[in-house]
Amino acid sequence: MKKILVLSLMMSGVVLFSLLHSCRHEIPTDPCTSDPILISTQKTDASPNLNNGIIRATATGGSGFRYSLNGNAFQDSGSFYNLPPYLDYTIVVKNSWGCTDTAHVPIGLNDPCAGVTITVATTKTDATVGQTNGAITATASGATGFTYSIDGVNYQASGSFTGLASGNYTITAKSSAGCTGSAQVTVGSFNPCAGVTITVATTQVNPTTGQSNGSITATASGSTGFTYSLNGGAYQASGTFTGLATGNYTVTAKNSNGCTGVAQVALGSTNPCSGVTITVALAKTDPSTGQSNGSITATASGGSGYTYSLNNGTYQASNVFSGLAAGTYTVTAKTSAGCLGTNTITLTATNPCSSTNIVLATTVVGNTPCAASNTGSITVNASGSTGFTYSLNGGAYQAGNVFTGLAANTFNVTAKDLNGCTKTVAVVVANVASGPLFAAVRTLITNRCGGSGCHMNGGSPKGYNFDADCSIVTYWSQINKTAVTYTMTRMPINPQPLLTTAEKATITAWINAGHLYSN
Repeated sequence: MKKILVLSLMMSGVVLFSLLHSCRHEIPTDPCTSDPILISTQKTDASPNLNNGIIRATATGGSGFRYSLNGNAFQDSGSFYNLPPYLDYTIVVKNSWGCTDTAHVPIGLNDPCAGVTITVATTKTDATVGQTNGAITATASGATGFTYSIDGVNYQASGSFTGLASGNYTITAKSSAGCTGSAQVTVGSFNPCAGVTITVATTQVNPTTGQSNGSITATASGSTGFTYSLNGGAYQASGTFTGLATGNYTVTAKNSNGCTGVAQVALGSTNPCSGVTITVALAKTDPSTGQSNGSITATASGGSGYTYSLNNGTYQASNVFSGLAAGTYTVTAKTSAGCLGTNTITLTATNPCSSTNIVLATTVVGNTPCAASNTGSITVNASGSTGFTYSLNGGAYQAGNVFTGLAANTFNVTAKDLNGCTKTVAVVVANVASGPLFAAVRTLITNRCGGSGCHMNGGSPKGYNFDADCSIVTYWSQINKTAVTYTMTRMPINPQPLLTTAEKATITAWINAGHLYSN
């Protein structure tokens, strides 16, 4: 094992010696010569009026290239931007070994319009004489992105120019690259009315004397699109003019091109009522004495479209005037043409009750004393006329013929018909007689309560007195307690014999029946 290791070391030493001996005699080489660096460039010339030239440099031969422009600091990129035109630029490239190469690049001016021809085609519309309604439409070709100008300064997207008077115009088209082309255009003038004759025919309605109800209707021919003017006023689509008084008028018709025709019209005056006689017949209903219930009905003839006036008042469509008192009235009838006719009539007051005999029949229900409220009533039935209403003691009239809740008394009942005629009768409402049970109790108390302290003959130690029938009805409970439940002998101030069983039964029967005056 030791012999093999020593042999290996000896052999390794021989090889290492041989290698060192060989290196001592080798000649060194220059990498910039054996693998020379070479630079290549591309450029983009600047646009007019812009510093936008570009140089792009690339290199071969080595690695780690860096680039310098005009001796400035080296940079990793070989691209140089924003370069002004008309200059020569020096580009140096250097690799990681320090090898260099140089290129000279001139930046010129790039003209985008070189070889470009912009053609401008135009159409025009001549202007009317004295107006600015001419137009030019331009269309450019030879490039893209066109705008158009008519003054060489202000450009617009549209190639249409309107509102032009007659004259010479230069239309310029400019592409998105700034290349231009132009065209000369002459806008002429023309008269659209040359050879056009507008004829205006009119019809008229003369106004009534003193009124403004005349009219003119004009119809134009010889062209289209007419509007009409009266006496130089505003033009309107209709050829009819109304509300005109007597006088001379000028009607002008104008077509869509402004060509005009004229007609003169003289409106006279007419009297529509000449030879017309309006007759007014009147019928009346006389009013009642002291009332305003008369009426007048008018019937006119001799015209049409009547309205009516009473005593020169406002005219109305109806020929009937109502709510009139006695007096003299003048009725005027007026036609739609304003023609008048009048008539006079007198309304005389009449008494509609002079021949009216109203008969009243009454039915009376008497009043029950000591009730919670008055129970008397009167029912009245009238005949001899119609439309009756009724009043009690001169109060308000009512449609109903029954009056209730009456106390015992004498009442005046009045019936009134639709003409105001009246008839009055006096009606007595009496108190109804007491019921038999109350009458028996009344007699019993009167006979058995004659001494002092017994609430009789004016005596009222407790504030009430049985001399009054209603006190008996009101204080029935005290009577029951004193005379039935107890005895009158329990009252030492009024020693009375005891009530008999029959007398107590009389009081008890009345109380059980309701202890009312009517029981």
